[in-house]
Amino acid sequence: MENESLPYTAHESLGVLLGLVRSEIVRAMEAELAALGVELRFTQFLILKRLARLGPMTASELARAVELDGGAMTRQLDQLEGKGYLRRCPHEQDRRALRIELTEQGNALWQQLTDCNERVLEAAQRSLGEAERRHLHDYLTRVLHALRVKD
Repeated sequence: MENESLPYTAHESLGVLLGLVRSEIVRAMEAELAALGVELRFTQFLILKRLARLGPMTASELARAVELDGGAMTRQLDQLEGKGYLRRCPHEQDRRALRIELTEQGNALWQQLTDCNERVLEAAQRSLGEAERRHLHDYLTRVLHALRVKD
């Protein structure tokens, strides 16, 4: 289905199309956060999501999980720690390292944000049937795997 109001054509490259989809997801998620009165950017949302779903991890593990460099991660962690959503704790096995974990306030916020996340992802897929959703997930997983595999 062609929509004339969209700023791209159906013949865009895969890279452009994926970039546009990501941009729209970011925009929609930030709009949901703003509507709730939550002052978070999308990257900060992702950090909370990764910690909520995967548990405590080092800053470098977290940076890889959300695709940030070390300096950018430090700035994001400083801001989230300042808001009381996470804390840095000594690593159990490595005295030189710190583990990042959600605080009680961070966990409570994540519980509130889970519905936002689901609404945005549901809206993104609303024109797809259940089988199409499974296929899309399968195709994107395979594309990601192909890009990550080193020949």
